[in-house]
Amino acid sequence: MDSESVANSRSESRLSGDLRPAQVAPRPLTLEETGLTRHFLVGLFSKHLYEAGVLTRKQIIERLSLAGPIVEELIEFLRQEVLLEVHSKGFGDRELLYGLTDKGRDLALDTFAKSGYVGAAPVPLELYREVVAKQSIHGLTVTRTALADHMSGIVLSEELLQQLGPAMNSGRAIFIYGPAGTGKTYITQKMVRLFDDHCLVPAAIAIDEQVVSVFDPMIHHVVSASGQSAELMLERGHDPRFILCERPIVVTGGELGMDMLEVMHNQVTRTNQAPLQLKANNGIYIIDDMGRQRATPMEIFNRWIVPLEERRDFLTLSSGRHFETPFDQVLVFSSNINPLELADEAFLRRIGYKIYFGYLNASQYGAIWKQVCAEKQISFQPALLDYIVTELHGKREVEMRPCHPRDLLGMALDRCAYLGLEQELEPAHLEWAWDNYFVSQFAQTEMTAMKHNSGGADHG
Repeated sequence: MDSESVANSRSESRLSGDLRPAQVAPRPLTLEETGLTRHFLVGLFSKHLYEAGVLTRKQIIERLSLAGPIVEELIEFLRQEVLLEVHSKGFGDRELLYGLTDKGRDLALDTFAKSGYVGAAPVPLELYREVVAKQSIHGLTVTRTALADHMSGIVLSEELLQQLGPAMNSGRAIFIYGPAGTGKTYITQKMVRLFDDHCLVPAAIAIDEQVVSVFDPMIHHVVSASGQSAELMLERGHDPRFILCERPIVVTGGELGMDMLEVMHNQVTRTNQAPLQLKANNGIYIIDDMGRQRATPMEIFNRWIVPLEERRDFLTLSSGRHFETPFDQVLVFSSNINPLELADEAFLRRIGYKIYFGYLNASQYGAIWKQVCAEKQISFQPALLDYIVTELHGKREVEMRPCHPRDLLGMALDRCAYLGLEQELEPAHLEWAWDNYFVSQFAQTEMTAMKHNSGGADHG
């Protein structure tokens, strides 16, 4: 973790229940308070020095994310064991540089052989459990007013709002299903931003002396510490082994395999990466396009039976060591397939809410059409809207979906730009977009006939 991330992690902010980060994870000031052994920290210290060559005291503090007194104790021990040598930066410069002796380099290599992890000092598993519990996403409540305010400007039926709010409060898994393009993924990701507080995410956790990396910059968005002095952050800061982040959102689709739900061990680097559900703790995990993953639906569903019922997960390290982690997240399954085709009733009972996202009516479609016109800075023409609803959707019997206005208007504008026309749309422009957007019934019939005539072979 770099110095900027360490600084950001000390930012004062509101967590669940208006707790301050320092209340959730107090800053350890002694080696004993870290929950780690001196042997482990000495090994991690030596790996940092081995990679860097030499480091100043300040750089060591930033790299290990440990308080100055703890680093001083480690430096003194390393010097006594003739593992560390001290250099001066130059004439008149009082700052010292620390490097490894030959004996220290041997120690670093022996430690690397066991684990390739080089980063902030990890937090013990028990401390991680405590911190997750203090900032549980299930400790927050979604109110009707908050949900309405948060979703203002989004065309959503009152019926769906009345289902989504209680579902988010339930602490149970949610299954969202319906045709493609009905807004399932977009609305689900929008929902988590109802929780505008933050959470602490560890750089890594330690299971005995094995390390599993947790912080992932692709998932965990660091909260800025701008406007706060270093002195204030040092005085009031929380345990800097934790990074202050927005509540995480993890989304996986067809790429999901069972291996991604277990600790991933890299034999080359000898490092461990946390599975997706561990990275999603205190946030939301959306499994999108359910039924199209590399793993079968029942394999995925069966993986969640214990976590859903007990709110804890059981994982295994490459060494065979088993350990238990919290399962604190809103788990959402999203699919275009009927849930009854993916899972049996016994499992579906474990999912509290099954919410259907359906097609739009003409009023809802028109509201979205107006929004898209405003976004694209084109004039709203009621006659044009009536044409697409009546002549195209109506007569061609195509259901209206939230994605259609943006897609069709965008394609019509693409053609206008190509032809050098003003952005004043006409029915002909929309009909051209329609014919290019939807698969032609004539083309389907022709391709079926060709396949039949060729004996069913696909020469494509």
